[in-house]
Amino acid sequence: MANTTFSGPVRSENGFESITKNGTTGAITTNASYGATITGGVQALSGAGAADLTNLVTELTTGAGAAAVTLANGTTAGQIKIITMVVDGGGTATVTPATFANGTNIAFADVNDTVMLVWANTIGWVLVSNSGAVVA
Repeated sequence: MANTTFSGPVRSENGFESITKNGTTGAITTNASYGATITGGVQALSGAGAADLTNLVTELTTGAGAAAVTLANGTTAGQIKIITMVVDGGGTATVTPATFANGTNIAFADVNDTVMLVWANTIGWVLVSNSGAVVA
């Protein structure tokens, strides 16, 4: 099916899914579901790297050393990003957003350190909630 654009409201009794289809294999991957609950994709990030903007959640796993993680500017106002540490290998993961309204970076040192950010076009990523992470 080709892309479809609607000019009015779209309704479904059973929710919607955002999917991607592999052009070679035809395999379907569900990226997000919208229904009674909203479910977004999860990025597993081990060590240093970039927290992606395509998944709602980034799960951090650290090794013994420090891990530098970047977060690019959001793509649309209201975009939400949740970052959480799921495995603490002894090192601290420090997330540095390109534009951060509340400081310079966020340090994740323990399992369950979690933040929720929302993108605001004029001021950058805004910290909405924080459980255990350290904002500097």
